[in-house]
Amino acid sequence: MRGRKKEEGAMVNCPLCDAVIDVDEDELDEGDSLICEECGANLNVSGVSPLELVADAADDDEAEDLDEDDLDEDDDDEDEDEDDEAEDWK
Repeated sequence: MRGRKKEEGAMVNCPLCDAVIDVDEDELDEGDSLICEECGANLNVSGVSPLELVADAADDDEAEDLDEDDLDEDDDDEDEDEDDEAEDWK
């Protein structure tokens, strides 16, 4: 194996779920796309030195929608608990 250049691997984190992504830094160029295996987000390479990833605009919007939906569901649960307490009091 003398004379062969060792392929450089890099570890970067998904900007949405913070999962570690192992990539071949030499094979990526600015503007390239890849998918996070953990959360399925479409990611774009925004810089190569250092290697930086950004979420595709559609995935970033979906992540925000999920956060808002989670908050709405929590509020509904609290309202139901208050209704149950009011019925128990009667």
